[in-house]
Amino acid sequence: MTVQAKAKGADYGLGPHTFPRGWFVIAEACELDNGPIGITFFDKDMVLYRGQSGRIVLIDAYCKHMGTHLALSTSASIVKSGNQIVGDSILCPYHAWQYGPDGTLENIPFDDVCPKTGSINAYHAEEVMGTIMMWHDPEGQGPDYEPPYLPDWDADNVVHWKLDHLGEIPLHNLEILDNICDVRHLGPTHGAPCEYFENEFRDEVVIQRQGGFLDLYQSHLDTVTWYTGPGILLSKQTFSGITMFEFIVGTPVRDGVTKAWHGALCYSANVPPTEADIAQARELQAGVLEAFATDFQVWAHKKPALKVMQTPKDGNFRAVREWASQFYMPREEAKKIQQKYNGVLPVKDFPQPSMEARNAGFEDNCFKKRGEK
Repeated sequence: MTVQAKAKGADYGLGPHTFPRGWFVIAEACELDNGPIGITFFDKDMVLYRGQSGRIVLIDAYCKHMGTHLALSTSASIVKSGNQIVGDSILCPYHAWQYGPDGTLENIPFDDVCPKTGSINAYHAEEVMGTIMMWHDPEGQGPDYEPPYLPDWDADNVVHWKLDHLGEIPLHNLEILDNICDVRHLGPTHGAPCEYFENEFRDEVVIQRQGGFLDLYQSHLDTVTWYTGPGILLSKQTFSGITMFEFIVGTPVRDGVTKAWHGALCYSANVPPTEADIAQARELQAGVLEAFATDFQVWAHKKPALKVMQTPKDGNFRAVREWASQFYMPREEAKKIQQKYNGVLPVKDFPQPSMEARNAGFEDNCFKKRGEK
């Protein structure tokens, strides 16, 4: 059954674009192991596959010839025989029209011409930390910044996440993003009331620093959490002598409907991780998913909060939502939003993190680009 939106982007007054600009998860990388897959995000049907060179290819789903979906006719002979992918190009399963990784119509096997009008759109996508991330841009330009990446993903003593596929939820992804500033729900919802809290804005990144006593583990919990753009959250969490990274992502499927995934990057006691280490990491991921599921349950049943009735001692909802509006605006307007908010924003009556917490050094590590030491 198709999930129906309760509210759409225009209802929140975010900007002229229906869908936001930024990096978004569109699949788990292992989903491409058995050939091309059909996906729908940003109200577009697309085909995603790994070319023979290893290149990630993302193009429109339908052949211009007769409208055949390039990935869903799995019983076709060229698909069953493993001949649909040629180099980094894909053949239509109906008449074998060949499309290159840039969407160009490269060959019609029974004709000598390839009309330019036969080409289809291609999109920028990369394999990052076991996922496929797409750069989505309503203005049709290339990436403004690198996709989020944890250098520890490449360490010898970590257990990689296997994503929890949480499906579609009838909620605009803006209301998921609200959590980055929602200081007051952490006690009632998660049993971990804050002792300190702040937000910081850095262009396309918004950060949350917070800590308090966690009832579930009878331990102090300290976290630094950040969104890169409006759809990809990473959170470094320390509690009960454990340090881990949580990964929560939400991507618009249609206007007002979001698909979500969850994971946890955990450290192991051994190099390489043993089966026991892996089992422990899976158990830890299940535990943090249980905590996240409390939010998910609220989101599934709430009415849209088109405007938050914010009180003076509430979280920074208005600031975060205006910061998020940059992704729904042309780039020049987005820069004005960044300049307005860049810096630290506390919450009234909450202490801010200590300088020791601020200078722990891990943020510089987290914000490095892939391949940097």
